[in-house]
Amino acid sequence: MSHVSPAGLFAHDSTAPPASNRVLPLFSLAGKTAIVSGATAGIGYAVAQGFAEAGANVAIWYNSKKEQAEAAAAEIEKDFGVKCKAYQVNVASFPAVSSVINDHILPEFNSRLDIFVANSGIAWEDGPMLDGAAEDRIKRYKQIIDTNLDGTFYCARVAGEIFRRQKQEGLEGFTYGSFIATASMSGSIVNIPQLQTAYNASKAGVIHLVKSLAVEWVGFARANTVSPGYIVTEISKFCDEGTKRAWRDKIPMGREGMPNELKGAYLYLASDAASYTTGIDLVVDGGYCAP
Repeated sequence: MSHVSPAGLFAHDSTAPPASNRVLPLFSLAGKTAIVSGATAGIGYAVAQGFAEAGANVAIWYNSKKEQAEAAAAEIEKDFGVKCKAYQVNVASFPAVSSVINDHILPEFNSRLDIFVANSGIAWEDGPMLDGAAEDRIKRYKQIIDTNLDGTFYCARVAGEIFRRQKQEGLEGFTYGSFIATASMSGSIVNIPQLQTAYNASKAGVIHLVKSLAVEWVGFARANTVSPGYIVTEISKFCDEGTKRAWRDKIPMGREGMPNELKGAYLYLASDAASYTTGIDLVVDGGYCAP
C-alpha cells in the first residue's frame, strides 16, 4: 500500500514514535538480525562489530576471502556473545542475493531481518576516463556499476520485501526495517587529484536510489546512506603517499578517518534512535565537504 496519494499528498500518522523516552535503550539492537555486506575488513567489519556490541546477531558477507571472513565472524561471536556467520555472496547477482537471504540467513537467524547494510563496493583505479582503450574503460565502468549501484538495488529489493512482510504480519519485536547503504562523499563532490568518474557516478546513484526508497518504504522501513570521506581501508591502497598528502591538505581535521569512527553513524541509523530519520545522506568526512 502506498502512503502517497496520486495528488502527491502523504498519509498522516503512517508511522509511530518509540514508546521509550530514554535515549540509551533506543540504541540497543538486542534480539535483532542484521546483514552487512562487504564485511571481511574495513568499514563493513567495523559496522558488524558495532552492531554485535549493541546486541544484534549479524550475518556478514564476503566475496572471495573465505578464511578471513570466517575468522572475522568467529571473533565477533567470541567478543560479543552473539550469533555471527559469514556467507559468500556475489552482490552483482540478484539470484545470489535472494537465495542467500531467503534460503540460508532467514532460516538460520530466527526467521527475521531488521537491518541491512549494503556496504560492498569496488574502486576505480584507472585514472581519466578518456585514457586507455575504450573497451577496457567500458568494461571496468560496468563492473563498478554492477557492484556499487546495481548490487545495492538487488539487496534493497530483497530486504525491502522482507521488511514489508514482517510489518504486515506483525512480527514480534519488529518496529521498522532499516536499510543503510554505504555511499561516499564522492557521490556529492568530485575528488582530486585522483580521477574516478565511474566511481563518483555510482555513489551519486546510490545516494539518490536510497532517498527514493525512503519515500517508497514509509510505514515499514527507513532508508538512509552514510557517505564516508577518506578512510584508512583497502579500497584506497592503490593511491600513493603523495596523493594521500594531497587529501590531507583538503581535510580540515588533517587526517584520514579510521573505520571505527563510523560505528556510531551506522548504529544510529540502524537503531530506533533514528526513528524519525529517513532519506538522509550522513556525511562523515572530517570536514572535507565543509569549505
